[in-house]
Amino acid sequence: MAILFSGRKLWRIPQRGILKGVCAGIAQYLGVPVKLVRLIVILSLIFGLFFLTITAYIILSFALDPMPGEEMPGQSPGVSLNDVDAALAQSERRLRRMERYITSDAFSLRSRFRQL
Repeated sequence: MAILFSGRKLWRIPQRGILKGVCAGIAQYLGVPVKLVRLIVILSLIFGLFFLTITAYIILSFALDPMPGEEMPGQSPGVSLNDVDAALAQSERRLRRMERYITSDAFSLRSRFRQL
């Protein structure tokens, strides 16, 4: 369940959070630094709102859905797998060229000249 007010959604962001990502989600929703939200939560725990704060945090941690698409920021998993596949293919081509050179007659001839 994502809470929707004024066109924005409130999510949990577990990748940026310490416990469940509730403070990170609230900070992103409000457009403030995460440290500020965490400071407010800690101060509310210290100054008498312990039960209310803990209850609200637990309820929000179960009520809010994790933010979709946060596993790899800026990329989809398919794009990054394609990049890795291309890099592996390029490395394999380079390795094959090196292997062909080492097993060639030119390499053995050059190495014999170096030994002289």
